[in-house]
Amino acid sequence: MPDYKAPLREMRFVLSELHDSEKHYASLSSEEKLTPDLLDAITSEAAKFAENVLAPINRDGDEIGCQWNDGEVTTPPGFKEAYQQFVEGGWMGLSGETSRGGQGLPTSLAVVVSEFTGTANWSWGMYPGLSMGAIRCIESHGDEQQKDIYLNKLIEGTWTGTMCLTEPHCGTDLGLLRTKAEPNDDGSYNITGTKIFISAGEHDMAENIIHMVIARVSGAPEGTKGISLFVVPKFLPDDSGDGVVGVGERNFVSCGSIEHKMGIKGSSTCVMNFDNARGFMVGEENTGLGQMFTMMNAARLGTAMQGLDMSEGSYQGALSYARERLQMRSLTGTKNPDGPADPIIVHPDVRRMLMTQKALSEGQRAFIYWIALLVDKASQGVEEERHHADALLALLTPIAKAFCTETGYEVANIGMQVFGGHGYIREHGMEQIVRDGRISMLYEGTTGIQALDLIGRKVLGSGGKLLKGFAKDVQHFCSENHSDEAMKEFVKPLSMAMKDWGELTMDIGMKAMENPDEAGAASVDYLMIGGYVVLAYMWAQMAKVAQDQLAAGSGEEAFYTAKVKTARFYFQKIMPRTLSLQATARAGAESLMALDEDSFSF
Repeated sequence: MPDYKAPLREMRFVLSELHDSEKHYASLSSEEKLTPDLLDAITSEAAKFAENVLAPINRDGDEIGCQWNDGEVTTPPGFKEAYQQFVEGGWMGLSGETSRGGQGLPTSLAVVVSEFTGTANWSWGMYPGLSMGAIRCIESHGDEQQKDIYLNKLIEGTWTGTMCLTEPHCGTDLGLLRTKAEPNDDGSYNITGTKIFISAGEHDMAENIIHMVIARVSGAPEGTKGISLFVVPKFLPDDSGDGVVGVGERNFVSCGSIEHKMGIKGSSTCVMNFDNARGFMVGEENTGLGQMFTMMNAARLGTAMQGLDMSEGSYQGALSYARERLQMRSLTGTKNPDGPADPIIVHPDVRRMLMTQKALSEGQRAFIYWIALLVDKASQGVEEERHHADALLALLTPIAKAFCTETGYEVANIGMQVFGGHGYIREHGMEQIVRDGRISMLYEGTTGIQALDLIGRKVLGSGGKLLKGFAKDVQHFCSENHSDEAMKEFVKPLSMAMKDWGELTMDIGMKAMENPDEAGAASVDYLMIGGYVVLAYMWAQMAKVAQDQLAAGSGEEAFYTAKVKTARFYFQKIMPRTLSLQATARAGAESLMALDEDSFSF
């Protein structure tokens, strides 16, 4: 397996130098202030936990996986013990409310920590990751009694959470759900139905599991308008009367089986059966769709981070191998005269692969950390920042989820390619990253679903307003730096790409007014263009920071020079992908829809 090393220097560059986290955190209304020293202390300890506790059990998670026996799920060796260390260290409650036992720190800090845990051990990271969605949902929509019962336990980590949405006959189209909720005289409901693909639905790592379940109350409207959300615990809470909540009798919730998956085998993916299980409605009846999106948006950001996890893990493995593997001589002359051949890192095609990995992974980190900081601003920033942050999040979340996972999977496959035939062998761990990562483009809404959300609801649905807000920020940056000679190679193509994206939006919008299939036909290409433009914006800013540091005589000349050179590679070798994507997006729906259904044959 590749030896994982948390990229602390890269993390500090993005947070402190690129996004000015010190100013950001000082401006928030957080319960606790996150100072630079505290940020360094927390991230350093998180890095040690990821490197020394999680990474060593990653292989067993894949080789042994989860085991199901008569409804009970046993996690791989070391998973339960690692989770107990996580709980004892207070990691689950980093951004939880202090009144509920949390530490009251900004959400973005928990996102940064999740990079380390997810790259070190993706399967293990799913368990606390799912709990965050449940916490956010109950915080936002639960009543005071529900908060008192569930939040303290979820925030401390002794209870974990799930999202129970998908059913055997319907995936993304949740309006087709069949799970029923029958009211009881005491205000609770009996929940009956089957949910599939439920991550962390059953396991042995916590004393209770809190399921967030969508269901339809009898007589509710058809479709998504009739969705309600319920808290359905594995064990019903037992309030002893002294304010201490424990676990009581077993609810009628059971795990029918676990899926046998391509990857993330240490994460239990369950079929969950609810047989008149007692549940408690969250919020008002038939308002579950909005509450569900509170969980979904948290999950989409978490999945975007998993794209970075793929990229970082694969890049680290590929870079180490390329420095050690000897093969052939350099085209420009021997570079390793004392050895029988040169290390493969000297060959242009290997450099192409490593530079692509580096440019995409570092760009993803800048993008995702920016979104995490926007989440802080939307909830804890000054009033004038909140609306703009909300608008940017609406536009950028589907791009981040889809683009970072698509390019993360590209980076993971490149890592295998650097290893050559050895990349296909399990002992090196590179193929595990590919297998683990493939799910990220599927769950929490496929790439196609994110693309439809972006072009349909977010861009065309807002009359272009959301895109214009982002474009205004980009153009402001370009205007500020247009006279800087050193920045012209970045600012000019960025400005042009933003202009092209806007013109493409107008073209697709006009066509879609005549034929709605035009938006669907262009949607994935359109989203990928958006992703490359956002990363160009990130790389142009990173180049600016690095050039300013070099001009000031920074003592880390090699680090900042590498940033400028990687930015140059991105703009010259990766950014031109948008040109072909524009062509395919403009090609329209005709060739896609021209073939009669009966003509699809074999």
